[in-house]
Amino acid sequence: MRQCADLLDPLYQKLKDFVLASKVVGTDDTPVKVLDRKVPQARKGRIWPYVGDRDHPAVIYDYTPTRERAGPEKFLKNFRGHLQADAYALYDSFFTDPGRGLVEVGCWAHARRHFHNALEKDTARMGGVLAMIAHLYEVEKAGRRNGWRGEELRLLRERDARPMLHELHDYLLTIREQVLPKSEARQAIDYTLKNWTALTRYCSDGDLLIDNNGTERSLRSFAVGCNNWTFFGSDNGGRTAAVLRSFVTSCEVAGIDSFVWFRDVLGRIAEHPVKRIDELLPHRWVPVAL
Repeated sequence: MRQCADLLDPLYQKLKDFVLASKVVGTDDTPVKVLDRKVPQARKGRIWPYVGDRDHPAVIYDYTPTRERAGPEKFLKNFRGHLQADAYALYDSFFTDPGRGLVEVGCWAHARRHFHNALEKDTARMGGVLAMIAHLYEVEKAGRRNGWRGEELRLLRERDARPMLHELHDYLLTIREQVLPKSEARQAIDYTLKNWTALTRYCSDGDLLIDNNGTERSLRSFAVGCNNWTFFGSDNGGRTAAVLRSFVTSCEVAGIDSFVWFRDVLGRIAEHPVKRIDELLPHRWVPVAL
């Protein structure tokens, strides 16, 4: 497996360049168990997906031994554009320096989850919030039904979603003082108000998404897979898995059979012209005629 990953490394770098050429990149992370001889039990490593936008249909994964900022900071070093993620604190420094060139986009699915968690104990107020968020998603469904994107979608959002966002913001400010400071409801409200600018940024740009669900779905293969392989044998094993899974998922996005792609590309990548190696990326791949 490691030999395959090493052989595909130049193509992995090309895939990374392709994804990071996106206007907006979605990211997230998930823990994975890793064996380490230095400790008596498995420790936690991290898998990070980076999902390209509509014009860059691919997914690339990175593995890091920890959840520290250095991992995504290094991976995103050359990326300039919109980064969509949850409000994990390590991302904060990415957006505070204007010269860094990163713009934060929030995730309404993540915010909505907080209100769902508080619904049982505060049905009336949290139910009202969730109804307003549901309206925002109905606007998105209408846009998808019409096949709208770009400026058409932006105008739809300005007309049908922006007024609801103003109403929701006012409502959150009103009920904030009505709930206990340490309650789940207050945590949900504070999270949403704190991240309001990032959460509403999608409304002003039709190329942005209302949530990061696509990125979260890209992690399901690791969530399901860990039930089968349980852990990585080492950090090198984690990196190998990240490289190979990047191509499996990108093949799925491109609508091609990943087994056929691997069999074809591994058989000819060593002799393929380096200057044309991006021809082997899943979204550009054309199998050799038999």
